[in-house]
Amino acid sequence: MSNNFGSKLYDLRKKNNMTLEEVGSKVGVGKSTVRKWETGEIANMRRDKIAKLAEALHTTPAYLMGWEEEPSVPTAENIIPIPKMVKIPLVGKIACGEPILAEENLDGFVNAPEGLNADFALTCKGDSMIGARILDGDIVLIRQQPDVDDGEIAAVLIENEATLKRVHKKNGCLILNPANPNYEPIVITGEELAEVRILGKAVYFISAVK
Repeated sequence: MSNNFGSKLYDLRKKNNMTLEEVGSKVGVGKSTVRKWETGEIANMRRDKIAKLAEALHTTPAYLMGWEEEPSVPTAENIIPIPKMVKIPLVGKIACGEPILAEENLDGFVNAPEGLNADFALTCKGDSMIGARILDGDIVLIRQQPDVDDGEIAAVLIENEATLKRVHKKNGCLILNPANPNYEPIVITGEELAEVRILGKAVYFISAVK
C-alpha cells in the first residue's frame, strides 16, 4: 500500500468534510489508525476495511487503492456537482438570556453547502410557511443578525421559542406574517417589542424529497 493511498485518503476525507473520528467510526477503527493510514505508518489493510473505507468516502476500492482512476461523475446540463459541505449548529429551544449557540441550546449539527454565510440552523415546525416552500421538518439556515430588511424571512425569538416568519415593520409595530392563509399575522406593539428578538435572516433551507 503506497503513500499515494494516504494522499488519496486524506484528500477524499477533506472533500467529504469528515474528521478522523468520523471516518474511523464508519470503518470500525480509531482515529489514530485512520491517521496512520494517511501518513503511511500502516502499510497493510484488510480487504473488508478497504471496502468500508471506500463506502464511507463515496468512492470505489479500486480508485482508493490506485487500481483505476477516480470514477467519473455523470454529466448533463441539469446535473450540479455537490458543493463542499460544512457543519452548521442545529439549535433547539433558546433561552432569552443565553447566547444562541450556548451548548445547552444545541441539538447537533447539519451539513450545508459552504459559502452560505450561515451561523446556525433551525428545524421548521408546522405548516405556517408552506407558501415560501418551507415545510414541517425542513432545516432552515440562519445568518445571525439583530435586524432584517422589511419583507425578509427571519427567525424571531418569542417566549423562548424561535419562530420563522416574514418580518414587516409598520407604524412602530412588528408584524410577523406567515406564508399560509390559514394563519393570522402576529402583531407586536408597545412594551411587547422589548420581549421579542430577531435572531437572524433565513438564507437557505434543506428539504427532504417526499
